[in-house]
Amino acid sequence: MSNPAPSVRKIIHVDMDAFFASVEQRDNPDLRGLPVAVGGAKARGVVAAASYEARRFGVKSAMPSVTAIRRCPDLIFVPPRFEVYRAVSGQIREIFADYTDLIEPLSLDEAYLDVTEDRHGLGSASAIAEAIRARIREQTGLTASAGVSYNKFIAKLASDQNKPDGICVIPPARGAAFVATLPIRRFHGVGPVTAAKMERLGIHTGADLATKSLDFLTAHFRSSAEYLYGAARGEDHRPVRPDRPRKSVGAERTFGEDLRDRDSLLAALARVADAAWERVERSSARGRTVTLKVRFADFTTRTRAISFPHDVAGRDAFLATGETLLDQFLPTALGIRLLGLTLSGIDHSDAEAQAAQPSLPL
Repeated sequence: MSNPAPSVRKIIHVDMDAFFASVEQRDNPDLRGLPVAVGGAKARGVVAAASYEARRFGVKSAMPSVTAIRRCPDLIFVPPRFEVYRAVSGQIREIFADYTDLIEPLSLDEAYLDVTEDRHGLGSASAIAEAIRARIREQTGLTASAGVSYNKFIAKLASDQNKPDGICVIPPARGAAFVATLPIRRFHGVGPVTAAKMERLGIHTGADLATKSLDFLTAHFRSSAEYLYGAARGEDHRPVRPDRPRKSVGAERTFGEDLRDRDSLLAALARVADAAWERVERSSARGRTVTLKVRFADFTTRTRAISFPHDVAGRDAFLATGETLLDQFLPTALGIRLLGLTLSGIDHSDAEAQAAQPSLPL
């Protein structure tokens, strides 16, 4: 007697469309159809989010405001209202919870859902995704895109295929072929530095990556090798984790003027440490690594980190470590425009493996 086929997970990745900017356009009808950026319009400002009208001009998140205005002179800046975004995110999370308890938020505007168990008997994962998108539109006035597939890696890729306000379904039989066509820079977990290295090695697409052996990938990408090897073949066995632990907790601040002298920088760092440690305490996190982020006036960004054999004892030790790291950059001829301080190496117990669920069509 043959063994039954293993259960296939049904994963949805829901991604809100230009979330912050869309909320602003929803709440202010005068902004609809216009290029909008959430963030600061001042010379030292940064774009936090851009509407699709602004994106057509090449405006994108994390871009300096001066660059965004150069690309789109008619760009309209609005200040961020994070309390509103959090409230809307909570509404969306409540919709998710009506369909599954297995929700892994990635940010305020995106999450993975495991809908292998068909709670409402809708018949397929794609039907569940459409129901969720319809309820988001009805209850919030916003649109969401969704990727539906058999693992997290492909579901996330798929959610970006038909944006905005679209859905893409990739069943197991199409997974490897779908991945093969994609540029390597679209792979989740492949940042600009890794992508550039891959391209130097002749890896430009998923198909190129699939030709490389595990030994080759290990030699060049070390701990990421197994993930990349599987991803190129449409494989990803990570479960949706409702209790997904935070890997780091921290804060950063951009200054109104470039800072150069040590006293001013130490005072600024103390304020950053206060904000970061408040978040550490609120999340009950414990960690062993302190990382300092420094962005200079020319936008060059550098980091330094120190790891300890024990948890960082408290705010004073956290700040003292940051000061030690900062001294590695001083004195500096370039002014410093941003400082960030982060606690990582956070200890979390492994979540239990999820039990197999009855299979549901995509």
